[in-house]
Amino acid sequence: MDNRISALAGHYPVGKSGILTSGETAGVRLQEVHGLTLFQVAAWANSIDAVGAQLASKVGCDTAPGPCKAHSVGAVAVLRIEPLKWWLYGVDAPEFDAEQGAILDISHSRTQVRVSGVEAATLLNRHLPLDLREHSFPVGSVASTMIHHVGVTLWRSDDGYELFIPRGFALSLWEGLVESATQFGVEII
Repeated sequence: MDNRISALAGHYPVGKSGILTSGETAGVRLQEVHGLTLFQVAAWANSIDAVGAQLASKVGCDTAPGPCKAHSVGAVAVLRIEPLKWWLYGVDAPEFDAEQGAILDISHSRTQVRVSGVEAATLLNRHLPLDLREHSFPVGSVASTMIHHVGVTLWRSDDGYELFIPRGFALSLWEGLVESATQFGVEII
């Protein structure tokens, strides 16, 4: 496997900046998640149940998630991004017959940015046309959306909001997030 170079490498300093609270606490934490393993799995209409069952088994959960949902077990997950498509996160994809579906390794095409902290939803709501309140977008929710006309996928994991950004747009969107986050105090991890 090729040694992957981050789209953000050398473009951001680690540390805190912006308006911090009296305890020097940042309201937003931004982190690039390195070593992304991400497979897109598409099923055909007549094989969706069989493919979903294989993916659930690969992750270690009982069932595949429904549309716009994710199931995770530890550091691996399966995300339902479209009616006939899933993303398999953190684990290699199983083998399928061509009659069941198709698999595409998209690990190198995306940059994963984790947004967390008490002001994470407020920050993201300044960029995304989504209702990120707890009752509307709880942990395990997935959405295909846009930031500044760039298609992104957002997953709310146990660790925060996971943004999957096309590699070619990662730096410009990162810079926008960092700039916007300074009003809440930002910690870059």
